[in-house]
Parts: sequence; structure tokens; C-alpha cells
Amino acid sequence: MRHFLFLSFFLAEVSAQTITIAPAPVDRAALVVNAKVPRCTGDVLSAKDAAGREYDLQAEDDESSTLVIGFLPANTSLTLKVATVASAQPHAVKVGPGEDGLSLSIDGKEVFNFRTDKTKKPRADIKDEILRAGYLHPVRSPSGAIVTGDYPANHPHHHGIWTPFTKVTFQGRHTDFWNMQAKKGEEQWIAGGRLWSGEVHGGFEAVMHMNDLSGTKPITALVDRWSVTAYAVSYAPKPLRVFDLTTTQACATDSPVELPEYHYGSFGLRGPDEWNGKDGARYLTSEGLSDRKQTDGTRARWCYLGGKTSAGISGTAVLGYPDNFRFPMPLRLHPDMPYFSIVPQKLGAFSIQPGKPYVTRYRFIVTDGEPDAKLLDACWNSLAHPAKVSFSR
Repeated sequence: MRHFLFLSFFLAEVSAQTITIAPAPVDRAALVVNAKVPRCTGDVLSAKDAAGREYDLQAEDDESSTLVIGFLPANTSLTLKVATVASAQPHAVKVGPGEDGLSLSIDGKEVFNFRTDKTKKPRADIKDEILRAGYLHPVRSPSGAIVTGDYPANHPHHHGIWTPFTKVTFQGRHTDFWNMQAKKGEEQWIAGGRLWSGEVHGGFEAVMHMNDLSGTKPITALVDRWSVTAYAVSYAPKPLRVFDLTTTQACATDSPVELPEYHYGSFGLRGPDEWNGKDGARYLTSEGLSDRKQTDGTRARWCYLGGKTSAGISGTAVLGYPDNFRFPMPLRLHPDMPYFSIVPQKLGAFSIQPGKPYVTRYRFIVTDGEPDAKLLDACWNSLAHPAKVSFSR
């Protein structure tokens, strides 16, 4: 009886809890919120706003909870009432085995695949030296349309979303982890890490090595650690696929990795072959530029690459976190291929020193339909104006 009374009291306490998200001076979309919400072990919680819209709360290891707000207008606060859920719902975001690697899905639809098997050749003309593992492809829009390319005929060393450096000096030698056909260097997947699925987010960790092949024997110059998190987003102005990539690149030896000034490398997004040609791909940046010649060499908070798909038009916007090195993002847009690179080296040489990892964060927004600059601005605003949360009983 005493246990029953305690449980009834606790449930009443939970139902009286509220989460309030403070206003910001700008619209925000896909706003990831982390709040300290007390709960008993095993409890499943949700939160409702005044309109009755319900948001899942995913429990974290640090006893906090995560939820995602689809859209919050400027100068508007949001108060959510916490409630217990009768039983746990199936995970919305799931990670598991996929084609040649790991597959992440949301509500049963694949969002992307992370390639870990480099042995499978898509075409007979692919040379062994450019076989690569450790990148995202295919990436799919909410409709299921594929928005990335892999081993394209005109540049077979391009791969979906990948992050090797191009022009590199290591131990006095010149190497290249991007153009693997040159046989001076490579980047390869080495090991997997933590995998997780959840009601609100799921993801994985992975380790790649950037190997110098220019000397008498291969030497790992950089260890490239990826952490990828995808979010289930409800009540956004339109369907979105949203995921974050954090890269932590650290020296593998006592030697620094020198990165001279150069016009591409460090991050690449490649579109499908169907988008080839000067007029085959659609671009748009946060600065309102859509002409690739005008955009090449500029800087932006976000850059969108899209094209014709089974859904009409689909594409991916890459948003840079404001604390990234040399933000806003310096861009390289290819004149006739569906590809762009985010290149800090465009602004001058820099180096990665032993004991000082180089960390970069990006958020990806994948959509169908014409690129919506206001929505993409609102998504980026969520990075610049993260949620400030208060909790009350």
C-alpha cells in the first residue's frame, strides 16, 4: 500500500512537471533540446504543448532527456507539460546492418548507409587503389530519393559524404588522402564504435585512418574519428531528414600534419550522376547565391546541393556550426560536377599538431521540393541559438 501511494504521488509529480524553452530573436527549426527531467528508472516520458502536440523524450546516460522541436517562431517561448507514457514505443531511429556497412533508418525508412566494405566494386573499371571505406552513401531524402553519388565515372574517387585532406605535407613528404588514384595516400575505415538507437535520436561512431603512402612504408598520419547522430523531427514546416557529423582528427605520430593553402579537400559532398553537367545541379547558399561560378570561393553559413529526383527536386544542405575553424565555411563548387567542398585551407595554410585534435561539426538537412532558404536559415539558427531550458514542478 505504501509503495502504491508513493507511485501515485510520483506520477502526480511527473504530470506537474513542465519544460520551458526560452525565446530567441530568430525563427528556429529542428531545435534539439536537452533538459534535466527527473524520472524513475524505466519510466518513459513525453511532453505536450498547449496545442496538444506530443514530443518523445529520450533518456540520456547523464540523467537528462532529449527532444526535438520542429519549429519555434522568433520571440516565442514554448512550455511543455511532462507526462508518463503507458509503455515504451518502438525506437523511431534505428541503427543496424546495411548494404556494405551500417544502415540508419527513421520510422522504418533508410536515411543513410555508412560504407565499411571496400571490396565491392560497383563497376569493373574501378581500380583497386581507389577502393575506399568510411563514408556515407546513399543518403536519402524523406521521400526516399537518393541525393548522393558514389564512384562517379568522371571522378571515381568521390564518395557521398567524406572527409579526407588533399594537399598535405607529412614528415617532409607530400601526400594526398583524397586523390587515392595518385597512390600517395589514402583514407580507410578501421573500426566501429558505439551504436545506439532511440525514440528521438540514434547514431554511430567510427574510426578512419589517413595513411601516408609516399614513403618506404605506409604510415598513419591522422586518426579521423566520426560521431554521427540522426534525429526524428516532428511538426516541422515540411518533412526533414536531420543528422549531425562531428569529426575529430588527431595526429597518429609525433609529427604534425601540415596543410598548405589549397582550393579543395577536408569535406566533400557528391551528388548523383544524374546531376552532372553545368545545369544538372541546384545550388543555394545562406548568402542567397545560386550561381556556382559566383559562389565558388565565397563563404557561407550553409550550402545546399540538389537536383532532379523521383520526388521532383531533392537535396542536402550542409550547415556549419558557428564554432568551427574559419567559419563561415569557405566553399569550393565544381563548375560542372554535382559536388562541393568546405575548405578551411582556402584561407591559408594551417596544421594539425600532436596532442591538439582538429574538431569540426556539421548538420545536414535533407529535403524534397525546392530549397527553402527561410527554413534552412531557421535550421542554422538552432545551432547559433541553442535551446535555453528551464524546468519547474
